[in-house]
Amino acid sequence: MAKIIGIIVVFASVLGGYVLSHGKIAALIQPFEVMIIGGAALGAFLQANPGSAFMHVFKKSLKMFSSRFTHAFYLDVLRLLYEILNKSRREGMMAIEGDLEDPAASPIFSKYPTVLKDERMIAYICDYLRIMSSGNMAPHELEGLFDMELNSIKEELEHPSHAVARVADGLPGFGIVAAVLGIVVTMAMLGEADQAALGQHVGAALVGTFLGILAAYGFFGPLAVSLEHDAKEELNVLEAIKASLVASASGMPPSLAVEFGRKVIYPAHRPSFSELEQAVRGN
Repeated sequence: MAKIIGIIVVFASVLGGYVLSHGKIAALIQPFEVMIIGGAALGAFLQANPGSAFMHVFKKSLKMFSSRFTHAFYLDVLRLLYEILNKSRREGMMAIEGDLEDPAASPIFSKYPTVLKDERMIAYICDYLRIMSSGNMAPHELEGLFDMELNSIKEELEHPSHAVARVADGLPGFGIVAAVLGIVVTMAMLGEADQAALGQHVGAALVGTFLGILAAYGFFGPLAVSLEHDAKEELNVLEAIKASLVASASGMPPSLAVEFGRKVIYPAHRPSFSELEQAVRGN
């Protein structure tokens, strides 16, 4: 909701100030300038990134309006970890093999649909529980494997924000390109058009610069930062899972292992000690 309000504030402030200064909205409607700037930005993006990056970034950008990383989501992750670790402790690691092979059909995983929808996270949890069930890896070796995977995941998660940030950096330049082309058109008309027509073409050229700068600092720059925050929150969840599983592999009981994970979560969404205790007792 805050992101939608932010977009509205940007539009209202810029266009409101322009109109109150006796500016005409019609003068800002320049579809060819938009085509030059938008097309050039898209082309540069496609050159700089892998072929699948566009749809990935597009889908991630749409999700920015409703973040799934809420207090309840983090609590569900910790409850899921507690349940699966508690079952393995009571009945043995072999007892959870069915849950790990088909999480969607698992009575434990299916209790947490918001977590189950995240295929990467579910695969991450299941893979490390399988490794732990082998019983041949020391806790420090398990932690080292976690760290190596998290480093590669971090690079992947941060790619959308870096890609959008580069587009934001280029938009003012593409705005200048559109403005220069507009001036070229204007200069070609000297001696053929009256002053009013020349003024309109100069204004259209300046709109190109305006649109490039506004898009960069008003929309794409903030979007890149938002994608960066989303990547950090997703990585934070994976770090919390790592802390819980490493603690369990070190011999900690499930109730204490999930406490290790709770302490890793960012304070803004971290459940309290008593809240987590009540949640796991209710299972």
